[in-house]
Amino acid sequence: MRAQLKITGILVLILLVAGCAPKKEFSYPQVEPPIAEKQPFEIVSKHGHKRIDDYYWLKNREDSSVIDYLKAENNYRDTILAHTKTFQEKLFAEMKGRIKEKDESVPYKLDDYFYYTRYEDGAEYPIYCRKKNSLENAEEIIANGNELGKGHEYFSFFAETSPNHNIAVLVMDTVGRRFYTIRFKDMLTGKMLPDKIDGTTGNVEWANDNKTILYGRQDPTTLRANQIFKHTIGTDPSNDAVVFEEKDETLSCGVGKTRSKKYFIIGSSRTDASVNYYLDADKASGKPILIEPLTENVNYSADHYHNKFYIRTNLDAKNYRIVEAPVATPGKTYWKDVIPHRDNIFLENYEIFKDYLALEELSEGLTKIRLLKWSDQSEHTVDFGEPTYMAGISNNPDVNSGLIQYYYQSMTTPPSTFDFDMTTHEKRLLKQREVLGGFDPALYQTERVMVKARDGVNVPVSIVYRKDKFKKDGTNPCFQYAYGSYGYSTPAFFSSTRLSLLDRGFVYAIAHIRGGQEMGGQWYEDGKMMKKKNTFTDFIDCSQYLIDNKYSASDKLFANGGSAGGLLMGAITNMAPELYKGIIADVPFVDVISTMMDETIPLTTFEWKEWGNPNIKEEYDYMLSYSPYDNVEKKNYPNLLVTTGLHDSQVQYWEPAKWVAKLRDLKTDNNLLILSTNMDAGHGGASGRFQALKEEALMYAFVFDLIGVRD
Repeated sequence: MRAQLKITGILVLILLVAGCAPKKEFSYPQVEPPIAEKQPFEIVSKHGHKRIDDYYWLKNREDSSVIDYLKAENNYRDTILAHTKTFQEKLFAEMKGRIKEKDESVPYKLDDYFYYTRYEDGAEYPIYCRKKNSLENAEEIIANGNELGKGHEYFSFFAETSPNHNIAVLVMDTVGRRFYTIRFKDMLTGKMLPDKIDGTTGNVEWANDNKTILYGRQDPTTLRANQIFKHTIGTDPSNDAVVFEEKDETLSCGVGKTRSKKYFIIGSSRTDASVNYYLDADKASGKPILIEPLTENVNYSADHYHNKFYIRTNLDAKNYRIVEAPVATPGKTYWKDVIPHRDNIFLENYEIFKDYLALEELSEGLTKIRLLKWSDQSEHTVDFGEPTYMAGISNNPDVNSGLIQYYYQSMTTPPSTFDFDMTTHEKRLLKQREVLGGFDPALYQTERVMVKARDGVNVPVSIVYRKDKFKKDGTNPCFQYAYGSYGYSTPAFFSSTRLSLLDRGFVYAIAHIRGGQEMGGQWYEDGKMMKKKNTFTDFIDCSQYLIDNKYSASDKLFANGGSAGGLLMGAITNMAPELYKGIIADVPFVDVISTMMDETIPLTTFEWKEWGNPNIKEEYDYMLSYSPYDNVEKKNYPNLLVTTGLHDSQVQYWEPAKWVAKLRDLKTDNNLLILSTNMDAGHGGASGRFQALKEEALMYAFVFDLIGVRD
């Protein structure tokens, strides 16, 4: 039986005419929200535990009733927030007005060409360009995203040229589900070649023959990247051979190329372990050769230079180390330390140069770039000065260069690109993103504080506010963000859209909670699997600190996170709803048990080492104890804005849709509960640099509205 949608009628809001009528407190339109019908569906685990899912029927985007429900929720959103439409438009114009519309990236030199991307006035997408020999010479357009994206509600793409620079590969997604189409352009004639490869992961690497690529495919159902194919230009893609297939359902594979350009590296990984193979990039044929077998709880990644593999690994090194090994004997028996493990330094990244080894290292959550000279082992560290910031090694295609390019930004400093001379230690600013609209960094202040969590661990928090709008007296509204999963460290990044909050008196805080790796490898281990609840309690403890230390008013604290950070939002909604005026959960992973039990959808088997394996009772019970969807109960909840994308490939739309439906049924308050579905996009939301701002404007308008700011 098809699900029936029960949507009660919209009541008309009567507006008082101005004049002698007394001013009334604002009230939202008296509109009944969509009510999703309950259709009990019994889910039985392998442990005999039965769960009843009343909204399981929402798991079918082909069912018109499901689409009707999502559209009804969008209509409800538009009705409830109709009075903010003008403010949303103002916020959008404000955000867009800070962007330099006609802009271009810092060019990088590769062989005889300078490559860069640029934007035109009013254009949504980048144009990939190059100039030969000199930046003063004529421009060649490799790919114009604005032309390629015409007629598509969603468009994502990139372009990359062959080693001899004569052919460009164009990789495009027009749905948002991360199935990419590969095309080729002859740069000598400017014409598109007939080859067309559909349904790829978008992972592409050129062979050194300039006519062959390796590319990835995913399972069409689970979306697990499980195959690497070889295509030679001019041949039928249906005959492309499989170079590698990952049959282990807990692993996802991809292909890259070494710094030396001599080898392809095919890597298979899950959150706790990885394995690498190498293949001659000149021939692009034969069977990939294993470097070191898969080992539980061991991650490693390989690069090649001067007849050696350089390998970053956490084997016997919680914070990672770099080892070297001969190509002929690359296994761990022959690994020799180049950069040993250190207990207080997390080795995040590295780049090999002819004369130097560049290391990107985290200490107490802050990045430093350390340069080690091969010839005499002398070293120099690039330091950055501010209390909290984001920095790292940038684009450095020339292994022979004596310059290293790095990026830098902070919560008050726009994204900047520098060249640093590794010998003289002189740095040169190549570009700093221009922020229009009168932005003055001197008006803003950034801080970094350490918050003692309930178990005694110190959690870093990065804070920014506008000096003349902030009083540390507990009256300011505050917007708190975090992610806290997969070992991804959330840096103290700059955001021009955030200025719309700061300029209206908001404090903005990033909580660097466990589950990331800001404080080293153990920081990640202590925020995953059977310690996942540390992620949630860290965030809550940081929230309480912001209130107690008067960064935030007790009734004006907002929280935001997306994807796995949306799981965080779901968990704190259940665990500490009283702390928050509002919570914005973007594409939230909230139905943990059902998703981890369903091996036919993404975010399952190869993530069992991140969340838990539901086939193991102890892990099943632990996930069940915090799964946001399973722990909704009859009580008051804060105001909620929940976003999703119909074509999301990472967190399926039905998770937030089901969560909202269950919250509507059980919550005992009159606070706002809004589900916003982008019917044309996937996990990343709207594509294009301006369309995405409309979603930001909606979120900010929702937040401002709740504290009575409407202009």
